[in-house]
Amino acid sequence: MIEWIPVAKAHKLNKIDAGAMMVETDFVDLKADVINYIPAQTAGKIALDAGLANAKGWCPVDKVTFESKQVPGVHVLGDSSVASKMPKSGYAANSQGKVAAAAIWSMFAGAKAPTPSYVNTCYSIAGEDYGFSVAAVYRYNAKGDVIGGVKGAGGLTPMDASAEDLKREVMYAYSWYDNIVRDIWG
Repeated sequence: MIEWIPVAKAHKLNKIDAGAMMVETDFVDLKADVINYIPAQTAGKIALDAGLANAKGWCPVDKVTFESKQVPGVHVLGDSSVASKMPKSGYAANSQGKVAAAAIWSMFAGAKAPTPSYVNTCYSIAGEDYGFSVAAVYRYNAKGDVIGGVKGAGGLTPMDASAEDLKREVMYAYSWYDNIVRDIWG
């Protein structure tokens, strides 16, 4: 059985003893067969050192241009940015990079940045012939200053997907990887 214990429940981590397979907190001590400790996440050290992050440790950005709200002229994308409902994934960062590039080009041309749309797709290969995915399309909403999902766009691999469909997802995953590698590095 897998149990997730959030920081709010465990309070403060005091010690992880890998040899004894123990986690000690100020609230409870836990012994387990497998421990996967995930520390609190924030923007990277370079963003923190550059003054791009807010008090919560993340980088607020203009959601149309991804220009920092802390340091003008610097664009932040990916995991460090506060990008509303977009997941913190490499593919989302790739989409944000394209939005930032279009915005920067518009700024140099003296034009207003276009209203952006963004995409995210993640594939997981769980076996030689067993893959699954999640995909979503996002759009900027100026009224709420949020990036939110576009209703009806994207989706998940169905829970009742056939063996053929799951095998096809593996092929899609490899194709997706080849395409994003070419897109990023040429």
